[in-house]
Amino acid sequence: MLFHTFQCKKLILSLCVASLLCTQTITAFAQPTDTEASDTAAVDYDTDAAMRLEEPIDSNAIDGWPTGPVVGAEGAILLEANTGTILYAKNIHEHLYPASTTKILTTLVAIENSDLNDMVEFSNEAVFSIEQKSSNMGMDVGQSITMEQCLYGILVYSANEVCNAVGEHIAGSISGFVDMMNAKAAELGCTDSHFVTTNGLHDENHYTSPYDLATIARAFFSNETLTRIAGTSHYTIEPTATQPDLIDLYTHNKLTNNTYPYEGYIGGKTGYTSQAHQTLVSCAERNGMKLICVVMKEDAPAQFTDTIALFDYGFNNFSRVNVAQNETNYTVNNSDFFESNSNIFGATETIMSINPNDYVIVPNTITFSDLTSSLSYEDDASDPLAVASINYSYHDVSVGQAKVELNAQKDTYDFTSPVVESDSVSQNNAPGDKIIFINVIKVIAIVIGVIVLLLLLITAIAFFRNYHFSRRRRNKIQFKMNRKNKSFGRRKRRRDRKRRMK
Repeated sequence: MLFHTFQCKKLILSLCVASLLCTQTITAFAQPTDTEASDTAAVDYDTDAAMRLEEPIDSNAIDGWPTGPVVGAEGAILLEANTGTILYAKNIHEHLYPASTTKILTTLVAIENSDLNDMVEFSNEAVFSIEQKSSNMGMDVGQSITMEQCLYGILVYSANEVCNAVGEHIAGSISGFVDMMNAKAAELGCTDSHFVTTNGLHDENHYTSPYDLATIARAFFSNETLTRIAGTSHYTIEPTATQPDLIDLYTHNKLTNNTYPYEGYIGGKTGYTSQAHQTLVSCAERNGMKLICVVMKEDAPAQFTDTIALFDYGFNNFSRVNVAQNETNYTVNNSDFFESNSNIFGATETIMSINPNDYVIVPNTITFSDLTSSLSYEDDASDPLAVASINYSYHDVSVGQAKVELNAQKDTYDFTSPVVESDSVSQNNAPGDKIIFINVIKVIAIVIGVIVLLLLLITAIAFFRNYHFSRRRRNKIQFKMNRKNKSFGRRKRRRDRKRRMK
């Protein structure tokens, strides 16, 4: 009986100790996520978001510029793609983490250095060097898909292992490809950026700015293939001998999948890490005005609503203005450039003109005449006709430029028709008169060519004349010497005969 009582007491004591230990263990594990710590984190998060809303909008400080919307992003920019005009600016040069928006640079470098039909094989490093729970397409080591399928995997589904495989395929290594990314960013004019990964997974030394990201986006959205893929909401990769699975890819971008429908939306790329928060690069076009929007360090779903607000601001407050139709300070009129009784020169077209397709982006609050302009001379190998650029700005904000180009019109004169005489170059042509358009540059080139040929001919004639004159002179001198020698010989022979006779 005593034994049983002791056993009961021992059992009760053991249960108490075990209960105490369990309580201590549960408490220990609960400490990192207790209510107080969680509330503090939430307060800090909310405070950070509130502070971002209060940060100044740089473009709102421009006198006469349309007031832009308040957005919760740490950094944001709205830029017109063709002219580079910055319509909205908030911390546009601040170093921020891009997360998966990095992939617009990844795919830009990829498409410029590969063929869409290239087969890309997945290595062990490409597959397993990414974070386990990060966005991936489930590719296995040794499998391969085309470069085009890789681009869809990166831009539609944001697959991180695909970025690595593409980098290895093109550069031989991930680090080598990252070097190419940094070189491309520098080539585009990015000065706030440094890239470390192909996919944007967090690294403290991997950063960019809203301005640089928009600069990269300008090049990205000028590529038709990348633009088409960036606007795709769903894509299927069919099974093949080198990849046996049916892979359905759906975009995370709620602008692309029409969760937030927007008129004129073209495409974009999302990004997220806990350090970067939400990031988004987007492009939309209306009435010939192509806008690029970048928001960085925002909270879901405001990255989409911020973007819509900024697009609305741009399309509602700015317009395209054709330069050639409005410019009066740089017109070229050479109707009296040539003076002649013949209208061959009297009807000559202007030598130079402003490119008729160039335009500037002007706030609706001002007119073209309010802009400041300056002239710079061109040396652009890609456009041999361009001789100068007219650069336009408003309160030191660049709003675009127009090129002054040499006219390269074709001759339209019918040489089988008689030339109609006119008394004056400025005289209006009567009905039925032949109007002749002369390519002035070609005329000048022909005249110069004729002059060069004449100079060569004159030089050649002078050379031959000098040559023949020198030859005749040498012959004459030789003849005189021969005569002199003969005369001397005769005199010597006479003297010799006289001596013998004596």
